[in-house]
Amino acid sequence: MARASSHPVKPNPPKSKPRDPVASGTRDAAVNRSAGHNYFLLEKYEAGVALRGTEVKSIREGKANLKDAYGLVKDGEAFLLNAHIGAYSHGNLNNHEALRTRKLLLHQEEIRKLTGKTQQKGLTLIPTRLYFRNGRVKCELAVARGKQDWDKRETERRREADREARAAIARSRKT
Repeated sequence: MARASSHPVKPNPPKSKPRDPVASGTRDAAVNRSAGHNYFLLEKYEAGVALRGTEVKSIREGKANLKDAYGLVKDGEAFLLNAHIGAYSHGNLNNHEALRTRKLLLHQEEIRKLTGKTQQKGLTLIPTRLYFRNGRVKCELAVARGKQDWDKRETERRREADREARAAIARSRKT
């Protein structure tokens, strides 16, 4: 027979699992690293994205790619084209298409500004990153001007010179 204990035993409280950094908004879901290399990024805007449920879940899993994506303003609406969001792993027949056109949610005044800027010669809309804010997927759009090859080399030279200068300062501090 079991012995009766003199004091009540409390069960251990369940340990809370740490939240996914992408879902909590502390880390970006997708970053377009080639955007800064191929374009001069002039202005940035934050836009919501109209998504389906499986697309949101795929973005949380890190299956989004913005490398070839671009933005388009047409008939007073903004769209995100060519953004690849992979199929959701636990999806069914109703899973989304990976490269479908997605609507960007912006205020009318912002759309008017973007329309004026994109009609200028040489300017385009490039998505630079996808991230979560308050549980909603946001897209950072940049108004960008394309770089020529010599611009890219000049940027690389400048970056290398800055790196060498920082290294020289660090060496002088050590001695």
